[in-house]
Amino acid sequence: MKILESKVNCADCKLKSMLFKQLKDNELGFINQHKRTLSYKKGEVIIQEGSVVNHIMYLKFGLVKMYKNGTNNRDQIISIAQPRDYVSLLTVFSNTTHQYSIAAIEDSIICSFPAEPFKKLIQNNADFGLSILEKVSHTSDDIINDTFEIRKKHLRGKIAYILLNFANNIYHKETFDLPISRREIAELIEMTTENVIRILSEFRKDGIIGIDGKTISILDMKRLVKISDLG
Repeated sequence: MKILESKVNCADCKLKSMLFKQLKDNELGFINQHKRTLSYKKGEVIIQEGSVVNHIMYLKFGLVKMYKNGTNNRDQIISIAQPRDYVSLLTVFSNTTHQYSIAAIEDSIICSFPAEPFKKLIQNNADFGLSILEKVSHTSDDIINDTFEIRKKHLRGKIAYILLNFANNIYHKETFDLPISRREIAELIEMTTENVIRILSEFRKDGIIGIDGKTISILDMKRLVKISDLG
């Protein structure tokens, strides 16, 4: 982790309209006064499961994974968070310790705010509080929907769903560098690494995707969508 000397005032940040549009000028000043901008390299742990909740973190740049620490050195990935996500909200209002870990899967920049001052803003500004509740609900809904979609599918459908999510919802292009390993894909869909490698190899042989190291190219989008839909 590296603490950045941010020269961007929250009031002037281009993300203000998505984050703090309900706050008054003095409230924005309060937020800016307490904010820290943190930089994490790929692979760094941002939050450790079981640590004390004392900050609210907003992902400004990069990608992070939210995961539960498992047994036998095998974790369970809950979700992958994108820029503009509050990555610690699911725990902040319900527990005193974090119920999951967060780690960077790409180089990432996070804005961090002390939890208690942040909660006071929510208490004093109903519109801001409602917007935070909406973000918590959207995050929960996304995790529930993704979990349901993945669990109802067979192995080929699971992997197709993951690849489509990266292409359509994260990178918005059909060629991208896969930010997680084959093992992490297995942790995300609750399958073995060997099965993930086998299915990716089958997709490549069938001309559905191209693989060049970490670079994935979707060559036949219609077939990949059909595999995902049929499960």
